[in-house]
Amino acid sequence: MALTGRAALLAALGSLPVGIWEPSLTGILAVNAPLAVACACDFALAAPVRRLGLTRSGDTSVRLGDTADVTLTITNPTRRPLRARLRDAWPPSTWQPGTETTASRHRLTVPPGERRRVTTRLRPTRRGDRQADRVTIRSYGPLGLFSRQGTHKAPWTVRVLPPFTSRKHLPSKLARLRELDGRTSLLTRGEGTEFDSLREYVPGDDTRSIDWRATARQSAVAVRTWRPERDRHILLVLDTGRTSAGRVGDAPRLDASMDAALLLAALASRAGDRVDLLAYDRKVRALVQGRTAGDVLPSLVNAMATLEPELVETNARGLTATALRTCPRRSLIVLLTTLDAAPIEEGLLPVLSQLTQRHTVLLASAADPHISEMAKARGNVDTVYEAAAAAQAQSERHRTAEQLRRHGVTVVDATPDDLAPALADAYLALKAAGRL
Repeated sequence: MALTGRAALLAALGSLPVGIWEPSLTGILAVNAPLAVACACDFALAAPVRRLGLTRSGDTSVRLGDTADVTLTITNPTRRPLRARLRDAWPPSTWQPGTETTASRHRLTVPPGERRRVTTRLRPTRRGDRQADRVTIRSYGPLGLFSRQGTHKAPWTVRVLPPFTSRKHLPSKLARLRELDGRTSLLTRGEGTEFDSLREYVPGDDTRSIDWRATARQSAVAVRTWRPERDRHILLVLDTGRTSAGRVGDAPRLDASMDAALLLAALASRAGDRVDLLAYDRKVRALVQGRTAGDVLPSLVNAMATLEPELVETNARGLTATALRTCPRRSLIVLLTTLDAAPIEEGLLPVLSQLTQRHTVLLASAADPHISEMAKARGNVDTVYEAAAAAQAQSERHRTAEQLRRHGVTVVDATPDDLAPALADAYLALKAAGRL
């Protein structure tokens, strides 16, 4: 049986006496002229790489944790068939660990004058914009002895969006909102609410809601029902300073804050309120204003996608001044930041009165679940010391929260998994109390 390709080259090398072996390919080919001719023909028949045309199509955005498919179309304008191996290079954070080798490499054959498509499946592990680097193509001849190699630029960007894992809580929060809105039998009363309708008095109703004029016109006692006011303004303020880089659970504090902000934005927009976003540390990192109810959530997700914690101390005075400029009228300002004592006592508290005098302020912070686990630990000397340190940290955190409450701030302190629903509940409670 005749040998071809690499097998023929190895057979030719094996048939040479040891003394004739040369360190270079030139010496080998000089000894075996037919093999040299075969190699030259194989090289000549390999399709040139530089003349190939490459275009991209596919997904331009994906939620963190999901997959995105990017299609690469290779056009062969030459007269030779393309037999190639292709590597589609992307940043390391585009792949799950250990999958880059299999996901980015492709084999393909493109006849002369035709095109073929290969699809690269991305599964990013970080938020932000991920850009394609380059495409490396190795074109082989029919024998596979020699190859031509070259690279092409095929630009493409995939934006990795926040995962919004808390959206699973949205149906239950919307059900509670419908109750507050007077669309079920449970009706809400309180200051700052809008009059909705009259109904017959039921034992246990607040006597302050009795409408005496309506009662005089009919035989039964009538009470007023109320619904929360709409078209309120909510400003979500993301602290992107150094404290947002601290990891709570498996992700930075900033990611937990984003998830909570998205759930609140989705809920508030369905309630008829206007939602804006401000991301700030020492300067404005993102600002979303004036979006309609249907456009606010996509706008927030897109703006948050590229945000990263900045390793600088947040300028509380600058943040307060920017928030006040963004909210000329009374609003609900939601600060998503830390409850660590130093940043609050030295930065926020001295300027907090500027916000609370004009606006309702709600502060939400992601607590480290590992601290709670440490506080419960017992069994040996080391774990007892860890429990004592955790208890001290929790005590300082509670003291800081009480300081904020004394200044009129509503505080939400919860672990990353519970922060989003807890913040949504605090918003609904404020709405029920007529404080928006």
